[in-house]
This record gives sequence, C-alpha cells and structure tokens, in this order.
Amino acid sequence: MSNFGIILAGVALIILVWGLIYTISTGKLVSTRQSELDTEINEKTQNHPMLLNPIFLAYIIGIGLAILYIVYQAINYQ
Repeated sequence: MSNFGIILAGVALIILVWGLIYTISTGKLVSTRQSELDTEINEKTQNHPMLLNPIFLAYIIGIGLAILYIVYQAINYQ
C-alpha cells in the first residue's frame, strides 16, 4: 500500500472515530434529558441545523476528500 493510501486510510479512520464519539456524546445528552417538554434550541442550531448533524458532516468531509483524491490523481496522471 502506498504512503498516500495509508494517509487516506488514517484520515478516514479519524473521521469515523470522531463521528462515533460525537454521536455517542449527543445520544447521552439527549437520553439524560428526562423532561416532557422540549428545551429551547440553541440559536446557532436554529440557523444551521444541518451543519451540526455528525452524519451530514461525515458525508461532506468524505465527498470533499474524494474530490481532492480525484484532483490529485488527475494532476499526477501520466
């Protein structure tokens, strides 16, 4: 496996671990809330609800890395 492949695998692993930790911490936060009424939503979340979704972030980062890889391969094509 080339060095670039190892680096890509490492970046993918870091993204997956971060997404898992963020999802678990969010789940614990939600499960500890025992009230029947919803609490107020943070103003930043109201303005950008999709950007704080870890799955959505993982897709954005993954697609961005795939595009960078395609550009890299296109530049180094012989």
